[in-house]
Amino acid sequence: LSVCSKLCYAIGGAPNQVAGSAASFFLQIYLLDIAHITPFHASLVLFIGKASGAVTDPVAGFFISKSRWTKIGRLMPWVLACTPFTIVSYFFMWYLPPFVSGRVAWYLTFYCLFQALTTLFQVPYSALTMFLSTDQRDRDSATAYRMTMEVLGTLIGAALQGQIVASAHVSPHCTVNPSANTTDSWHDIPTTPDPSDPLSHQAKVYMIAAGVIAGVYLLGTVVLFLGVKERDDPYALNSDRAIPFCKGLALTMKHGPYVKLTASFLLISTAVQLEQGNFVLFCTHAAGLRNHFQYLVVTILVSAVVSVPFWQKFLQRFGKKCAACGISWMIPFAVMLVTIPNLILAYFVAFVSGLSIAASLLLPWSMLPDVVDNFRLQNPHGKGHETIFYSSYVFFTKMSAGIGLGISAAGLEFTGYKPGICRQSDDVILTLKLLIGAVPAILILLGLFILLFYPITEESRKETKLALEELR
Repeated sequence: LSVCSKLCYAIGGAPNQVAGSAASFFLQIYLLDIAHITPFHASLVLFIGKASGAVTDPVAGFFISKSRWTKIGRLMPWVLACTPFTIVSYFFMWYLPPFVSGRVAWYLTFYCLFQALTTLFQVPYSALTMFLSTDQRDRDSATAYRMTMEVLGTLIGAALQGQIVASAHVSPHCTVNPSANTTDSWHDIPTTPDPSDPLSHQAKVYMIAAGVIAGVYLLGTVVLFLGVKERDDPYALNSDRAIPFCKGLALTMKHGPYVKLTASFLLISTAVQLEQGNFVLFCTHAAGLRNHFQYLVVTILVSAVVSVPFWQKFLQRFGKKCAACGISWMIPFAVMLVTIPNLILAYFVAFVSGLSIAASLLLPWSMLPDVVDNFRLQNPHGKGHETIFYSSYVFFTKMSAGIGLGISAAGLEFTGYKPGICRQSDDVILTLKLLIGAVPAILILLGLFILLFYPITEESRKETKLALEELR
């Protein structure tokens, strides 16, 4: 693969991460503090939205596996067709409607649409890795390019959104030192007026950010289409038949390496989603870092971007399972931030968290092609199983993340979160600390424990590569 092809492939995946990053870091606080819907309704929006995206994954995999080859490939038409609709749904997801009573239905509708449409983009795009080259090194290199650009997209999305909307969450009323004023009246001072007018400043800045990110989405898709050539299945014989979707799904669920990989990273990705979804709320309400959250988010993501090449070299040198240890680095530092909320420590925690997040993003997408190759070797006369693996993997990770975010938002409702006030109750602050520190730590440790039993080693990868070359 040429550097240009790998770069264009990587750029094509960035817009999804730009939009997803903005939603991960800011949608929950937007729903609570700008749209002023209750935490319970916010939890419904987040959970049902993620669940709709997750349910779309196997559906997308089914229809894509039935697709015929066209002049531009079998996967590329899906990517191109869903992009315009994704852009429209993303913009309206951040639009504040003039009515109040139907806001929950509004955000639920467009968030579900956005999640479903991004799935129709993500499944064929991620499966495209298997149709770029037959060489494992080429695919690993393309994956590293992709993850570098996707983490950069995550950085761009969070930075753009954070810088544009920061003024919507800053209030001069909340600069009072909490320790100097313990009266209940201080707790009830709203940080922002209820922005029921869609032309309010808070609503405008979120719409501007949505418009900018929608433009990035369109640009990335054009680059992907112009710069990447999809190849047909290189291992399939003319006599081979496509595996029926339901049969293929049953086979993937029985494939040991895939089950272990998916179980491990659905726990790890849920931990990362909890960190992302609650980090801005934690900085704003629990750590006294209201005026620094956008810079902390940028620090996390800059660290992630620059460390992806390091992790790629590390896994080539020491193996992919060994590189997974880097995911655990964030645990002790996150616990320190929760117990000792300090500005300098917060930036250091942000830097280390970026290293861990980069490892958690790169590894599953680097290991999944190895699982697909292993399955191909055991089922040599079937084809079309790649989209089944990728769609079902995304299904499980999205569903687990949706459950995690829904439970976290419901926890804030249960402990008495009030939108638009300067200082939340002690129960809410404790909940935010648990969602940033203890809960992700437990999930990451469980995920890494399951990964110990993942059977594909560097030696078995080389054996599989040789066997597939002989098959081809």
